[in-house]
Amino acid sequence: MSTYAIGDIQGCYRDLLRLLEAINFDRNNDTLWCVGDLVNRGPQSLEVLRFFKKLGDKAIVTLGNHDLHLLAVGNGHTDYLKPKDTLHSVLQAPDNYELLTWLRHCPLLHHDQSLNFTMIHAGLPPQWDLATAQQCAREVETVLKSAQYPDYLANLYGNEPKKWSDKLAGWERLRFITNCFTRMRYCNDEGKLALKNKGTPRWNTKDSEQPWFLLPNRATRSEQIIFGHWSTLGYYAKHNVYALDTGCLWGGALTALRLEDQQVFSVQCTGERIPGED
Repeated sequence: MSTYAIGDIQGCYRDLLRLLEAINFDRNNDTLWCVGDLVNRGPQSLEVLRFFKKLGDKAIVTLGNHDLHLLAVGNGHTDYLKPKDTLHSVLQAPDNYELLTWLRHCPLLHHDQSLNFTMIHAGLPPQWDLATAQQCAREVETVLKSAQYPDYLANLYGNEPKKWSDKLAGWERLRFITNCFTRMRYCNDEGKLALKNKGTPRWNTKDSEQPWFLLPNRATRSEQIIFGHWSTLGYYAKHNVYALDTGCLWGGALTALRLEDQQVFSVQCTGERIPGED
């Protein structure tokens, strides 16, 4: 019985199957975690969604920005569709409603106390300890599971507010929480998000904006955190964080981390997009 955490798949179903074959994944006994972004830009988002839904309690997926994008578009916000999106097969599928209902019941954060790992898609601001992060995740998850979810999806997009405050309320609070969990890469030591910074990581500690996991005042430095979302970062295992987005969509690799012994497995991917496209 093993637990494998894997990076962003983004509709690259054939590469997923190759990785599962490489790790000898046993659907009856093993558990598969995914950092999110199951869908979009790759060619087989529908097959990826069906695969994870069918795994039932043998799969744990944290929502990524592309997954939330699918939920918004699927809820009627077709003006959000972009030319490079590859979501039409999901939107037109006969089991569309069941798949999107399953997806919106996925968490933003998963913590396993026995394995001592926490999984998210993108990042955490420095002010949040694990308990705060769990509470913030539950706030969004509760709305997504409720009859209010269409209103949440209608207020999903935007870069404001950029800084955490306990006084944030309403859609602004939920949007900030969502942006941290699904879009964040850089912020400063006060927790101000720099959501437009998407490129290759900068390691100059004199810069005011740092990769979120390098901030010395980060309250979760003692937690083991798995995340994805940052293909140009690649596999990274320092400072108690494990970055698993190794650029499968861009012709990089799809990577799995076995949590029981931290062994890493990867398969080279064919690439469905040119590196640097967004």
